[in-house]
Amino acid sequence: MTTTVQLDIVSLEANIFSGQVEMVVVTGEMGELGILPGHTQLLTSMKPGQIRIVLPGNVQEVFYVSGGVLEVQPYIITILADTVVRAADLDEVAAITARENAERLLADKKSTVEFTGLLAQLAQATAQLRTIKLAHTKKSNKQ
Repeated sequence: MTTTVQLDIVSLEANIFSGQVEMVVVTGEMGELGILPGHTQLLTSMKPGQIRIVLPGNVQEVFYVSGGVLEVQPYIITILADTVVRAADLDEVAAITARENAERLLADKKSTVEFTGLLAQLAQATAQLRTIKLAHTKKSNKQ
């Protein structure tokens, strides 16, 4: 059995990552998915959350994804995402502010449509903060 699989991460703006990986962990519609080489074929939507990739040599990279589609084929994994940002490029202060604003507005909600949009904003801000935390944890474990 092979030890790596091709991974392509593509956003609306650019090709974010393309290369061989040992494992990919994403937040799917039903929860967290760990994908190794030889994984069965799969097509699922992704919630706002993290993409964690393990490169050969146990090097890890972490990304934030706002949502998208994950496709797993025998020799390639493709992530088509709305927005993808490397964890190191996320602004923690902006994410905290966005989460606090969404929580405050949720308390004052006026309509169902507004409520749904605010829940989405809250989910994205929370996912960004989790991604930042994971990236910081990975850095401190290396030191």
